[in-house]
Amino acid sequence: MARSSGKEAQALFHSLCTAYAATPTNLKIIDLYVGFAVLTAVIQVVYMALVGSFPFNSFLSGVLSCVGTAVLAVCLRIQVNKENKEFKDLAPERAFADFVLCNLVLHLVIMNFLG
Repeated sequence: MARSSGKEAQALFHSLCTAYAATPTNLKIIDLYVGFAVLTAVIQVVYMALVGSFPFNSFLSGVLSCVGTAVLAVCLRIQVNKENKEFKDLAPERAFADFVLCNLVLHLVIMNFLG
């Protein structure tokens, strides 16, 4: 039974890799950006667990900045994806402008939260 589930997992991984190979380059770049933002948040949480969280507002600001940026990047990816029919009338330039404006507002709030 474990042998068949291993083969199924391997087949699933192979099908995901072949499907992702057909993904456009601009979406792959956004995926890397999301991965970097999430990795940065994880590093901050690990650092806080090891060292401590004395300026707790700074810790929260850093983690929320990373998570918020990742969420906004995922929204950008959804809007820029050509296969998504829901945003077919939205130009990619408009989606990117929305992303930049929302990031600006997010980081202004984060800077205000720092104190």
